[in-house]
Amino acid sequence: MTEPIEGMEAVSVHIRDIEQARKFYSQVLGLKEISFVAAASRAAFAIPGTTTLLTMHIMGENEGGRDPGTVSGVVFSHRDPKAACEEIRKRGGLIVDEPTTFDSPLGRQTRGVFADPDGNQFVIRHIEQGLQPGRS
Repeated sequence: MTEPIEGMEAVSVHIRDIEQARKFYSQVLGLKEISFVAAASRAAFAIPGTTTLLTMHIMGENEGGRDPGTVSGVVFSHRDPKAACEEIRKRGGLIVDEPTTFDSPLGRQTRGVFADPDGNQFVIRHIEQGLQPGRS
């Protein structure tokens, strides 16, 4: 039997302005741009600690998927989300939900939310103890 999923290649978000997005993801988040295709208004960035790419492009007229500014649920990790959110803010990024620490079934978490220039929202979190995501 063939498994339906063998890995994750990329997380892709729709954006309205490719140059504004490139600036945000490289200068505010500090991600390394891997590719840029100006004619297609597409860019891809490396996500540290993984082979998965964060890609973005302007949504085509008949293209499916989420509209720009409606992505949520993508979770980045950082050992200190409070410090990470403060750095994002210092670099001009928008913090949507200030980092908070709480107990959960996964362990003690600190989690905050930031948005890109289009309003796509991303979680940044750290789990101090307990079950770590992706581990059993």
